[in-house]
Amino acid sequence: MEYFRDKVAVVTGGAQGIGRCIAEEFQKAGAQVCVIDKQEGDHFVGDIADKQTLEQFTQEVIAKHGHVDYLINNALPLMKGIDACSYEEFQYTMSVGVTAPFYLVKLFAPHFAEGAAIVNISSSRDRMSQPQTESYTAAKGGIAALTHALAVSLAGRVRVNSISPGWIDTTYTVYNGPDAVQQPVGRVGNPLDIANMVLYLCSDKAGFITGENICIDGGMTHQMIYHGDNGWKLEL
Repeated sequence: MEYFRDKVAVVTGGAQGIGRCIAEEFQKAGAQVCVIDKQEGDHFVGDIADKQTLEQFTQEVIAKHGHVDYLINNALPLMKGIDACSYEEFQYTMSVGVTAPFYLVKLFAPHFAEGAAIVNISSSRDRMSQPQTESYTAAKGGIAALTHALAVSLAGRVRVNSISPGWIDTTYTVYNGPDAVQQPVGRVGNPLDIANMVLYLCSDKAGFITGENICIDGGMTHQMIYHGDNGWKLEL
């Protein structure tokens, strides 16, 4: 069923992984999809950390379609920790993960159609961390906060929500044993788990949802972990 027939969806980082799955699901549902990605291919090729690239991309989208219905800020920031990440690398990560989504919304603001929606892809790392992940974690925390700020600023015009994926295997590998069992749902996630929620949040069925962050992580962030509990053991 082509629920999104004649709608225009913009997906950043849409040439691979979760972004590609989102773009494909929009296309299956009838939408016209505009992708920007650094990876070469049949889409707009460019680095969203560059201001002029964002301006050129938005101009091309509006010249071709005249409006935008859905903006999916998905492009993947760099993951480096405090020991290895340089000042310039941290700035670049924030440009990809926070500044570019902000600027794309600003550029598209006059062109959002009635009933438009924005979905920002954050991460469960916006609330929990592993060592040496500061650049990625900061960017994902930033876009999660940007989401509710934009939802208020664009109230009555555009709904804005974010999704925080947990472990998503973009190769659709099926895991067994501890990798699967440790997840309360009993499996590792795949890109469709995220794409399905993106399309739902863009649909009229989610018309009363804005400013929200939805964590899709198989329940991992709600699982309390103590040594010796539920099979967990800390090895020193």
